[in-house]
Amino acid sequence: MRVKIIVGLAAVTLATWGGAHAMDPRHPDWPCPQIKVPTLSAAAFWNGPAIDDVGEAWKNDPAVHALATRLAARRIPLADAEKAASAFIAGSPDEKNRKAKLLFAGVFSILKDERAQVMNGIERFSKRQQDLRDRIRTELTDLRARQDAAQQDAAAIDKLGNELSWDTRIFDERRHTISYVCDVPSTIEQRLFALARAIQQNLQ
Repeated sequence: MRVKIIVGLAAVTLATWGGAHAMDPRHPDWPCPQIKVPTLSAAAFWNGPAIDDVGEAWKNDPAVHALATRLAARRIPLADAEKAASAFIAGSPDEKNRKAKLLFAGVFSILKDERAQVMNGIERFSKRQQDLRDRIRTELTDLRARQDAAQQDAAAIDKLGNELSWDTRIFDERRHTISYVCDVPSTIEQRLFALARAIQQNLQ
């Protein structure tokens, strides 16, 4: 009876994952309900002075580098980060433009890279889930065949049942985690948008 329950749970798990995985056929390793946008464009967040000529210059300004790193850190409350960004944009109009360009370029670069790392991690996670799913499917097929055999090996069936139970449990725990992880890229984008708005406020 116990093995039958394990088989049933594993079959349900595989069926559920099969219906939820690869929502975007263009990106078969992307498991999230959110549409995958591989890269970000600065223009989607920034209406201030063009940053095309900034390059890595923001890294050469110690104050900008330190502030951009602090603002991008998600452990810093967004309200505090917005205040710090707005307060930094001070001085003459030219000085404000210079600071705004450098600071936004730094924040954009840091958060864009962080988002890319998170998305790569999500896809690696998804591939591991696919590998585990395939292993569960193989174990399930093997276990059913052993159960249907004329001469059954009870010890082997019990051992395989334990392996199937463990793998199914790990698979389910990972599946519950992915819903949280899938929100992280959007959270980063929201932070970037809010910081860009805060930086631009004192330019008006």
